[in-house]
Amino acid sequence: MDTHRLQFRLDGEATGSRARAGTFRTLHNEVQTPVFMPVGTKATVKAQLTRTLEEAGSQILLANTYHLLLRPGPEVFRKLGGIHRFMSWGRSVLTDSGGYQIFSLPHSRSMSEAGAVFQSYLDGKTILLSPELSIETQRAIGSDIMMALDQCVASTADEATARAAVEITHRWAGRSLAARGDSEQALFAIVQGALSPELRRESAARLTELAFDGFAIGGLAVGETRSEREDVCALTAELLPRDLPRYLMGVGTPLDILEAVHRGVDMFDCIIPTQVAQRGGVFTSRGYLQMRRGIYKFSEEKLDPGCNCPTCARYSRAYLHHLTKTAETLGWTLLGQHNFYFYHQLMRDIRASILADRFMELYHARREFLHVPDLDNPVQQMKRKKQRPRTLGNYEVHMAWEGFASIRHVASGEIMHMRSAPMAEAEALYVEQSQLAERVQSADAEPLVVWDVGLGAAANAMAAIRCYEAAAEIGPIRPMRLISFENDLDSLKLAWLHDDLFPYLRHGGPPAILRHGHWQSKQHAGLSWTLVQGEFLQMMAHAPAPPDVIFYDMFSSKTTTDLWTTDAFRQLFAACAGRAVELFTYTCATSARVAMLAAGFCVARGRSFGEKQETTVAFTPAAWPDVVSRFEVLSTDWLQKWHRSGAKFPPHLELEEHPSFERMILRHEQFAER
Repeated sequence: MDTHRLQFRLDGEATGSRARAGTFRTLHNEVQTPVFMPVGTKATVKAQLTRTLEEAGSQILLANTYHLLLRPGPEVFRKLGGIHRFMSWGRSVLTDSGGYQIFSLPHSRSMSEAGAVFQSYLDGKTILLSPELSIETQRAIGSDIMMALDQCVASTADEATARAAVEITHRWAGRSLAARGDSEQALFAIVQGALSPELRRESAARLTELAFDGFAIGGLAVGETRSEREDVCALTAELLPRDLPRYLMGVGTPLDILEAVHRGVDMFDCIIPTQVAQRGGVFTSRGYLQMRRGIYKFSEEKLDPGCNCPTCARYSRAYLHHLTKTAETLGWTLLGQHNFYFYHQLMRDIRASILADRFMELYHARREFLHVPDLDNPVQQMKRKKQRPRTLGNYEVHMAWEGFASIRHVASGEIMHMRSAPMAEAEALYVEQSQLAERVQSADAEPLVVWDVGLGAAANAMAAIRCYEAAAEIGPIRPMRLISFENDLDSLKLAWLHDDLFPYLRHGGPPAILRHGHWQSKQHAGLSWTLVQGEFLQMMAHAPAPPDVIFYDMFSSKTTTDLWTTDAFRQLFAACAGRAVELFTYTCATSARVAMLAAGFCVARGRSFGEKQETTVAFTPAAWPDVVSRFEVLSTDWLQKWHRSGAKFPPHLELEEHPSFERMILRHEQFAER
């Protein structure tokens, strides 16, 4: 076997540019570069069949070790013969090591020399993702190209943080290489160093001393400007071996790719083709089109006059506009299919231009339209108001790829409603699960009291108010007192400043809460909203009324440790004053659930939402008859998982207290036969 498993060769280099065309051979097929790799994180490219990806020209798919480790698990791949058979894909697969997912979950993991410790979002189980486990999992998956585990940090990280990441990435790279052993799978290392030229040089120099089959440029597209990314990309690519493939991770748009090829990069991956398609976006020879625009409503034109993909050959812009506006999955599929054809054709055109030594001609021609919105129907820019600040105190506005805005806590990195629009999560996990509409549609004179613990940007509060106002239009309704707890109003102030991004705040309630701490509905005499400002555990006793329903939406235990302890939930249980009370929260962490049980609550599984397969419903014993008819109460199967969990006991508990704590949980009334 060759020293380098991919047998990479250069087929051509461009004059006046570092652009290059190459070929390498994996265990499954020959790959021609430059190459774009569709992202199939969980062994599937969203809304696409493997057959249509083959027809589009996909040579390699990317899958993710972190997600596949959790589900379906390495044992499935071992039993079924690897990922290629599992997903019916005959060409190459590259597996990311899980390093970026570790970076993207700052509040749900801890780092050490051994690896990254995190809690599974499926069952709360604690897992140590070490270089050895990452490679072992990738070997079981059977990918053609594996990635060494690295520590990714924000590109804008300070030098001390970036240097520490470079050091541990280098040590983990050596361990990853040793763990690969005699496997025929290729293995790439990842160069880190944030925006520091010195650290990038140091990282590249140390990693290229080791016998890897290729090298990736990591830690970009995570906070830097486009010009910073292009400069670091050019610098790093020049430091990498000429006779091995170079891979820029997580980039990007067609223009980003064109620029990176110009700077000497061979391989790319990004979720953009499917992400923008889900929101109605497509890349075409006439610029970037947003199919939500009303201008396409009656258009019989093909999507892209320069494309012969199945979408363009068969469907009109009018039909694709209709599918996008109605949020039909078929629209996502068809637009995504076109985007992949566009990306792969761009790569073929770039390769051909390099081999013909006409790359700079293509470069100048393509960069003129790749970033332009619809050349035929230009978007008319509206006069914008003076730019409002995107940060306030310890919070900043965060824009998700999916197109919605949320609020990020700068110090911890936690994002409120990270993977779903704020109101969508508020309605699904809090308003709908609590059956708020049914509760208020009553002639009962007693007010329903809702505690909103963790006001944040007021998504849960406004979802409850909207629910009440909608119910009032239907028939008789009981009073509702909404009581929000918050110690820092900057997140709400910032969101309210940007009510164009947070339209649910266009209501009389939020400004009244910010100014006076109280709002009384003028339309509905029974609807009021009160703010209790200060630390929740201290201010709980000052609430004007005990709760019937609790929305518990605080930052995670990594950021607000004291609010997820047994003592905190005991105080909350006491505040329920023996009433039938239900508590709803986004987490399914074992540590949170066992703290609730120890405090006296009963606990059930809440509905799934987004990437969370479960959430949590806690309730007082008095609420048992109603809750068990609506939710699956934790039973002995959960106790078995608890026994195996690394979060079995609260961290503050002394070792000698463990046996009595365990007996208390096992004797909890919800686990007794009823």
